[in-house]
Amino acid sequence: MSRIRVRHIMTLGIISVLMTSCFKDEEPNAECDITKAWVHVDNPEDFFFQQSDSIVNVMYDKNTIEFSVRRKADLSHLAPQFVVTPGATVSPASGTPQDFSAGPVTYTVTSEDGQWSRTYSVAFRHVVNVMTDTICFDFENYRINTDKKEKYYRWYETDIDGTEVEYWSSANGGFALARGSATADEYPTVAIDGYDGKGVMLVTRSTGAFGAMVKRRLAAGNFYIGEFDVVPALSETMKCTRMGRPFASRPVSFSGYYKYKTGDFMQDKNGDKIEGKDAAAIYAVFYLNHDEDGNDVMLHGDDIKTHRNIVGMANMNVIPETDEWTKFEVPFEFYKPVDPDILESRGYNIAIVFSSSKNGDYYEGAIGSTLCIDKVRLACETAE
Repeated sequence: MSRIRVRHIMTLGIISVLMTSCFKDEEPNAECDITKAWVHVDNPEDFFFQQSDSIVNVMYDKNTIEFSVRRKADLSHLAPQFVVTPGATVSPASGTPQDFSAGPVTYTVTSEDGQWSRTYSVAFRHVVNVMTDTICFDFENYRINTDKKEKYYRWYETDIDGTEVEYWSSANGGFALARGSATADEYPTVAIDGYDGKGVMLVTRSTGAFGAMVKRRLAAGNFYIGEFDVVPALSETMKCTRMGRPFASRPVSFSGYYKYKTGDFMQDKNGDKIEGKDAAAIYAVFYLNHDEDGNDVMLHGDDIKTHRNIVGMANMNVIPETDEWTKFEVPFEFYKPVDPDILESRGYNIAIVFSSSKNGDYYEGAIGSTLCIDKVRLACETAE
């Protein structure tokens, strides 16, 4: 049996959010999560693209753990190790050799009190760098959460081998903390009928009474390449958005179709009306995903446009309002040369970001501002 639950505890001067994937009232030893996974191999340079690929930080809402490895990596005898929540045990045991060549291996984590358990699928995926001049994102594939009370849209892409990959993410998981009773279509990021087939609609929403209490009165609809970590939602909000995924081509431009309409008036985090008009955000960032020592680098909401690892950016500075599907195309401007060896080793990340309120990270915007997107294309240089 598995239970995923978020519990809010609010007192007069203290607001604390306790987030666990397995939780029983008044039982702090009832958690049963994997928080980190890693694997040691004798020849890491032949097995992984980057040193940091050997470690996976596991988001609280993920039941799958996937390592990306080179095409010829031998998967027949690997012994992944895990960090689990205090007191929990994992079976098969951490560090036990397994054969992953036939597919994923299932691990079960049991809480210290023995009353709760959670299963994880652990896989090693051979990655082949496919050199193409255009990457297409049509947003046709999505599902609504069914594993917990909060239900919201999540999107996935299908890899060349048929594997489903959650390439895109949103802050819907954070909105659930404030308005978990909302229906899927009342969240900031939802699926709609698009320019052709399905599209994505981003709406700046009110976060209700809980949002007012913590001075986060609105949530901008956002949609980006990367993942969302709900754990720092109230302490370091900007760190929730982990933007970017490894990319092995040099981007030239990105394009798509959009519609945009601003809300009635701008407000700040206190809910006070402020001067000005809301504006959307449409941009892409290409950056080095490791530092000089080989450590993993991930950009977040607070440094996605300023980090020193940024190599190039494509920013749609002005986004006119329009009720009709309108084509946009934005070229990349590069600040540093792209190293072909690092590129081949998947040492760069690409992040494409959309938001219905560009200052939504600071809880400024107009409730009701709506950005619709569809048929996003990322044009790249082809290999000679």
